[in-house]
Parts: sequence; C-alpha cells; structure tokens
Amino acid sequence: MKNRFLLPLILFALPLQAAQEERDATQIVRDAIDHWRGLSSYTEMTMVIHRPDWERSMTMRAWTKGNDQSLVRVIEPKKDRGNGTLIDENSMWTFSPKVNRVIKVPSSMMAQSWMGSDFSNKDIARADDIVDQYEHSIIHCEEVDGITVYDIESIPHEEAAVVWGREVLKIRDDHVVLEHAFYDQDGGLVKKLESLEVGEMGGRTIAKRQRMVKIEKPEEWTEISVNDVEYEIDLKDSVFTLSNLRNPRD
Repeated sequence: MKNRFLLPLILFALPLQAAQEERDATQIVRDAIDHWRGLSSYTEMTMVIHRPDWERSMTMRAWTKGNDQSLVRVIEPKKDRGNGTLIDENSMWTFSPKVNRVIKVPSSMMAQSWMGSDFSNKDIARADDIVDQYEHSIIHCEEVDGITVYDIESIPHEEAAVVWGREVLKIRDDHVVLEHAFYDQDGGLVKKLESLEVGEMGGRTIAKRQRMVKIEKPEEWTEISVNDVEYEIDLKDSVFTLSNLRNPRD
C-alpha cells in the first residue's frame, strides 16, 4: 500500500523543488540589482574606453531612484561636459550641449553603443529587466575565499523583447556580481562584464571597478570605476526631468 503513493509523491516533489530553486535564483538576481542601486544613490565614476590605437576617459556623476529613474551626466573632459542620459520608467533621453537638443532614444537604437562605449543603451537603461523577463536557475555553487558564489543561468521568456539567447551571472552571497556573460540566440558568448576590484564603499561591499569586453575583440574594452558613492539619499523627483537634463541644477 505504501508503494502505491510513492511515485505520485515524487512527481509532486520534483516540481516543488524546482520551483523553490527558481524562486531562490530569481531572488539572488533581484537582491544583487537592489544592492547595487539601493533605494536611491549618488555616484561619481570614471569610464575609460580603450581601443588598440587610442584611449578615452570621462568622469561622470549619476543619480538613481528606485528601479525606474536614473540620470548620468559627464563632467570631464571639458569638451564632453554636460552630455547626459535620463531614464524614467521605460523611456530614455540623451542631451548634448553642442547641439542643444534633447533626443528620445527609440527602441530601435537600444542595442547601440552608449556614449561610444562597449555598454549598450539597453545595458544602461533596463538593468532590472533580467528579473522579470527571464527564468532563472542555479547551475553551480562554490565557496571562494570563504564566500559562496552562485552561477545563475537566465533564459528569457518566449515573449520577452530581448536580444540575448541567455545570460549567465556569477553572484556572491553578499550580492556582488562578479561576472555577467551575454550569449546570442545560437549560444555563442558575445560579451562579458567582469568585476576587477571589489571593496567597501558607501557603507557596503560593491564592485568598484568593472570591465565590459567583447569576446571577438578582446583588445577593445570599457572600464567603469566608482570614485565615490552614497546610498539611501533624499532625491527629489525634479532631478529626473527633461528640464534638469538640459539645464543642470545640481
């Protein structure tokens, strides 16, 4: 009699276990994004765009609030000062003082380069899309220097409007993303974001220096280094407006 119920119990237990793992993996990804952004933040950072025959550096300031609002503004070098990007919910705008124009970035241009870097407009605009538009699963787990590191595979939903066939993240149990790999629809690795330096800043452990590199052109890369950061600060909604993008009040 006992054996009669054994198989059904196993069949019910397997989906339950898989669902629990899926929830855990999703929460790990969500916690990593929330940890990086905070409820609100102000960051000063340097972006270096490296090519075999030239290198370019920009110093920027960035403000974020929640998951849907962010503003990035270039302050150095002088020739690029005032160039900015505003994200508010699902919309993205750029501003260039040279032409004195605010331009809304259409969806057709989201895969294009952001400020000439190896980051795309999509990378900057909707980092948290991976939480809601992908299925997540833990494919590997290990201890590195006493810290648990999860390898999480993220597969987009069939209806998701994304360009990647899958993404794989390495996330520490203190929410620091060590690596983020992007694969095309055929399973080929296209580009990878790696954390080169991790440390304490702004009262939490973060990736202080990250490099985005294209696999086919490893000699071309973009690094972003955090110079200073503050979390959970009071930011008015007026910071994230087209008016402030064009005429800075900070």
